[in-house]
Amino acid sequence: QVQLVESGGGSVQAGGSLRLSCASSGYTYGCMGWFRQAPGKEREGVAVIHSTDTTNYADSVKGRFTISQDKAKNTLYLQMNSLKPEDSAMYYCAAKPWWFSACPLSDYNYWGQGTRVTVSE
Repeated sequence: QVQLVESGGGSVQAGGSLRLSCASSGYTYGCMGWFRQAPGKEREGVAVIHSTDTTNYADSVKGRFTISQDKAKNTLYLQMNSLKPEDSAMYYCAAKPWWFSACPLSDYNYWGQGTRVTVSE
């Protein structure tokens, strides 16, 4: 059974940084990623990474966010810099068994409970 537990959310002023972590268990090979959902909006893919370390980012976060993973610790990270108020959302960690190195930004199978990020002006 795959379990994903996020941490690291919080409140920060615009221009600040946060690092999210996702501890996983029971997951072996494929894609992992970060998704977010703001109130009244649909959930969107933010950044994903394959077991081969190939990454993919939403255009809105390119150059500001970096996804990485520590395979020895079974932990996924999202370093978020230059945060904007529009980055405020609940952030979810997700996983998807996937053979190909190009990970999609949608249709993931396993989800964590989420961690909230609030960016103020």
